[in-house]
Amino acid sequence: MSEQLTLPAETRDRAGKGASRELRRDGRVPAVVYGQKKDPLSIHVEEKLLSKMLSSGHFMNSVVMIDVGGKATRTLPKAIDFHPVSSRPIHVDFLRISEHTKVNVAVPMRFDNEDASPGLKRGGVLNTVIHELEIVCDAANIPSEIHIPLDGLEIGDSIHISAVKLPDGVTPANTEEDFTVATIVAPSAMKSEEDEAAEADAVPTVDGEEGEGAEGGSEEGGEDA
Repeated sequence: MSEQLTLPAETRDRAGKGASRELRRDGRVPAVVYGQKKDPLSIHVEEKLLSKMLSSGHFMNSVVMIDVGGKATRTLPKAIDFHPVSSRPIHVDFLRISEHTKVNVAVPMRFDNEDASPGLKRGGVLNTVIHELEIVCDAANIPSEIHIPLDGLEIGDSIHISAVKLPDGVTPANTEEDFTVATIVAPSAMKSEEDEAAEADAVPTVDGEEGEGAEGGSEEGGEDA
């Protein structure tokens, strides 16, 4: 389950690009807390602490308690803007939520037991179609990862979402199709051999020779003559 984070914040007295640039020069990141039919709350947070939380890889699917002057507000990060050159965070949107709000979050997929896949042992390659799964769940029980075992999978096998065991209370956000999560594909060398064999089988023959070669020879002979 994703951990609950606490992020100290201060309210912003001034809005606008000039005020935001000044905050960033001081190592702060402008942010806003919105939702639950309440007025938006303009805040700023420490960039170093925010960056540390972002580096965990679970920030976007973690409950973040925004602490302003000792009063904490339960939120879920919804959007982060990054500087196009430095990649530093420059603005964050937080959505107010209740403890047991149903939330829609993207959770990383983790594939386990590669050694138990005969296809991978024979040189097959795991082709991950979806790296993060959009799920719906209780805000108090957001999983940090979705684990998918690869036991018994052969080259050519596919894993569909219907075969993925999700934690209790967790459902895919997309329930309209049984989409593919990952496949076990043949390595490039094996594919090349199979493609060459298929091409050879597809070429028609004349008197035991490949048709294209026979035709090419007669045309060349006519030109030489």
